[in-house]
Amino acid sequence: MGGVAALARELGDAVEGSDLNVYPPMSTQLEQLGITLAQGYMAANIGADVDQVVIGNALSRGNAAVEHVLDAGMDYTSGAQWLSQRVLPGRTTLAVAGTHGKTTTTTIAMFLLQAAGREPGFLVGGVPGDFGVSARLGSGPEFVVEADEYDTAFFDKRSKFVHYRPKVAILNNLEYDHADIFPDLDAIKRQFHHLVRTVPGSGRLIVNGEDANLAQVLEAGCWTPVERFGIGASFDWSARLKADDGSRFEVVHGDRLLGEVHWPLLGRHNVMNALAALAAVAACGVDVAPLLARLADFTSVKRRMEVLGERGGVVVYDDFAHHPTAIRTTIQGLRAKVGEARIVVAMEPRSNSMRLGAHAGQLAPSLEGADAVVFLHRPELAWDAGAVLAELRGDGEAVADVEALLQALRARVGEGDHVVFMSNGGFEGAPRRFLAALGETAPPA
Repeated sequence: MGGVAALARELGDAVEGSDLNVYPPMSTQLEQLGITLAQGYMAANIGADVDQVVIGNALSRGNAAVEHVLDAGMDYTSGAQWLSQRVLPGRTTLAVAGTHGKTTTTTIAMFLLQAAGREPGFLVGGVPGDFGVSARLGSGPEFVVEADEYDTAFFDKRSKFVHYRPKVAILNNLEYDHADIFPDLDAIKRQFHHLVRTVPGSGRLIVNGEDANLAQVLEAGCWTPVERFGIGASFDWSARLKADDGSRFEVVHGDRLLGEVHWPLLGRHNVMNALAALAAVAACGVDVAPLLARLADFTSVKRRMEVLGERGGVVVYDDFAHHPTAIRTTIQGLRAKVGEARIVVAMEPRSNSMRLGAHAGQLAPSLEGADAVVFLHRPELAWDAGAVLAELRGDGEAVADVEALLQALRARVGEGDHVVFMSNGGFEGAPRRFLAALGETAPPA
């Protein structure tokens, strides 16, 4: 929604908004754009002279601001519908869908198009380091959008991505998530197939060839040319790992070796993200071979294994991972880089699926690569943290508040350790508070 606000401002609209919990980096971006942001969802925060209200999918009936909009008969829409009507007409839309890696893959595609001189527009769920904003209109023909399967709004329960009608769509992966709105995996597959139905025959589907769930989605019907990607020799787009941590890999298109990538990102999952982005940008008519070397300069999105700093040999990271698969692959990537050094994870189970306990059984296995784990297990969480702690390979503790979490970390962390904070929310500023407690120096090279 912050990105939508930025696009509206760039179109010349006067924009203001409200949110319940505001935290960086989005709050910083809105402030820099001069967009007034009110705290809390109250009728008083919506001026009588507002021409249209764009309502995010976090709001439901009963919310005071929503009820005011309805009672006053104001014009309202969703963020996805607003984008489809105000920004996407006439553009070549490249949509990035998947349970994991959407933000990173979207950002890589943006970076590649920019490196090719295409000046793309974009809307991404984070703040990319190479662009400094989460959205812009762009002057080129392409518009790259992070395509979320979450529902659109309280008045439109379709997935947001069905509004975008892309020419090129990436299907990055598909697992069960969003337990608050999807009863099972089949319900999510159905929504992904709705997206497939919107991609024209003249377009392209870029599909993870290693994902059995996506194969089933395509089996339900496909009317668009498909290019598959994966790590191995049997895909249209393949990678050959040259370093275990994913920092170096060769890219092969068909039987043609395009070149080698040396870049700062880690993990097999990010190699897959890069392959997807390369294939999608190539589908837009770009020769990607000359761009491989440019990925050495790629800066990832803030809060995606972002190094916050180091003190006394303790490196502190801020990461957005909140699904067991993303947690596992992120730790694996870091482990491949740091070897035998200790990895300590501080986790806030904050997503709706996590809070409902939908992933509780997978949590301990996903943390197998960590030497110690401290959970922020707030009292309102419905699942048993003790059962998860009992299955951990390493040391583990559950605490009820951030202060106790910071104390538990200080008791465990020593020189040479790597501390990873994982949350899809603000975490009450815990990562930077921990770093400040250590005493910040320049990030490691």
